[in-house]
Amino acid sequence: MNPKRRALIELHICVVLWGFTAILGKLITLSATALVWWRMLLVTLALACVPRVWRALREIPPRLAWIFAGIGCVVAVHWLTFYASVKLANASVAATCMGLAPAVTALLEPAISGTRLERHNLLLGILVIPGVALVVGGIPGSMHAGFWVGVVSAVLAALFIALNQRFLGEHDALAVTWIELGAGFVLLSAIGPFTAPDGQFLVLPGVQDAAWLLVLAVFCTVIPYVLSLATLRHLSAFTAQLAINLEPLYAISIAVLFLGEARDLDGAFFLGVVILLSAVFGHGWLQIRIARRTQ
Repeated sequence: MNPKRRALIELHICVVLWGFTAILGKLITLSATALVWWRMLLVTLALACVPRVWRALREIPPRLAWIFAGIGCVVAVHWLTFYASVKLANASVAATCMGLAPAVTALLEPAISGTRLERHNLLLGILVIPGVALVVGGIPGSMHAGFWVGVVSAVLAALFIALNQRFLGEHDALAVTWIELGAGFVLLSAIGPFTAPDGQFLVLPGVQDAAWLLVLAVFCTVIPYVLSLATLRHLSAFTAQLAINLEPLYAISIAVLFLGEARDLDGAFFLGVVILLSAVFGHGWLQIRIARRTQ
């Protein structure tokens, strides 16, 4: 199979799995800080048990390891703001905010990777903005804070995707994931007492929360995170982010079915969905046209 086509298929598998993260964030009763802390701890411990990770770590230069650690700190704050958005609003609002990330990626990727800014990428990224605005336009005022925190999360998501695309190269995705999420865990351990409610972020989860945390760590973190890093070797950060833009649609559909969030959705929501899908498939169509012209 063509490497780029295979990477796109793998990325969409990741997107489906990520679609459950907002739902799990709603089901887990821990605060956003405690949730992300446990998520990063479990993933870091799981990867530490893989011999391949330790072998690959020796091949990563110290300077690059520090860069990956810095990216991991961005990931940690992204997850923290994402789940804060879930808690302050709901899963649908938090997931939908992620649709803003392609517009940010279109601006960040050329500056980070040194590539030329493509006008059609920028245009399609901008077209996502009114779609997201329409989707969340009908939310009550009590959810506005959650929406803006979600916007911050989307910006951070675009940043770490562009940075990973710039620095990953041929380095082992498992080892890079261990460095990034391990660094994020250290950061959260340091700032946790200041960000968790009443400073109580070291909370032992109950049986149900522990079960959901394991699902979140293994099926919605380790597998898609490592797989998505590998796909960045064959896809631009903008193409990856537009594919990831389908995550809100999966998440919202699941939330409507299982969490009863349909009451927050109206005609504006469905119009926003049309705009988001148009941006995703419009980008794919333009990419095919451009590729044919350059052959």
